[in-house]
Amino acid sequence: MSKDKELFEKVYENPEAVWTEPDPPKELVELIETGKIKPCKALDIGCGEGFYAIYLASKGFDVTGIDISKNAIRLAKENAARQGVKIKFIAMNIIDLNKINDKFDFILEWALLHHIIPKQRQEYIEDIKGVLNKGGEYLSICFNNQNPDFGAKGKNLRIVPESAKMPAGTKLYYSSFEEMEQLFEPRFRIIETRLIKMTSGKKKHIGNYFFMEKNWKSLRRI
Repeated sequence: MSKDKELFEKVYENPEAVWTEPDPPKELVELIETGKIKPCKALDIGCGEGFYAIYLASKGFDVTGIDISKNAIRLAKENAARQGVKIKFIAMNIIDLNKINDKFDFILEWALLHHIIPKQRQEYIEDIKGVLNKGGEYLSICFNNQNPDFGAKGKNLRIVPESAKMPAGTKLYYSSFEEMEQLFEPRFRIIETRLIKMTSGKKKHIGNYFFMEKNWKSLRRI
């Protein structure tokens, strides 16, 4: 994903990147409004222009937002200032997630995992576990391979065709629902899981929805 940094910097030179959704997704809103996730210390991974982090902060969360793009972080800080909320925004690559000297009770990761190649996902998920408090909750959403623009076939690696790259020019790795279960189940207690309809880049997508909890069983490495 580090190779994509220049591409993301270009996308975020100006506000309103093609995939930016100012309104929080209904799935996140539902979790907050029903009290399944209560105000706590939260981390928004791949926060972009900061709108979901701003939503969480407006609901009483103590939020940290991280993104690989310095331009995205600049825009996020400006948006938070306009909304009058205090959020800690950090420009950093997710491969450095284990360098965060903090622990969180809730981690939001919306439409990011499909940017990570499958062979690097286990290490990334271990890093997620490392910065999540015991009993902390984790919401992960990524593209499912039932999407219409899913292309190349493969046993494990699922890449959309070159003609169907994201507007930033980055490659995507679409995954089956079963693959996500295999990734998460040894590490977290899965609370809710389903396929959802979502939008990104002004397109409709099918997403893998996993809402999970870290407990004592997830402390073991595999």
